[in-house]
Amino acid sequence: MTNERVYKMAFSRVYPLLVQKAERKGRTKAEVDAVICWLTGYDDSGLQAQIVRNIDYETFFSEAPQINPSAAKISGVICGHRVEEIKDPLMQKIRWLDKLVDELAKGKPMPG
Repeated sequence: MTNERVYKMAFSRVYPLLVQKAERKGRTKAEVDAVICWLTGYDDSGLQAQIVRNIDYETFFSEAPQINPSAAKISGVICGHRVEEIKDPLMQKIRWLDKLVDELAKGKPMPG
């Protein structure tokens, strides 16, 4: 899938998949929301508003209040790529989110 197609995916369609991934491993929607809010700076109501607006991934990240400065410390492999080596800033943010939800699903503690 091309980067452009990923960027145009509706966040409201991806979000339930992130929640399902975590719930299959005994984690909760609230924990997924907390990870998303940690990464993006959205609060709970801001996150829900973006889901209702049916915006794409690109808009979701471009309108994020503040990407957490500690996000640059996220490392590891997701979808066959090392997240810390991804050159495209938007794709890196998307993969950071994937990695955080994967780590949450694996039982790792949420970032602090």
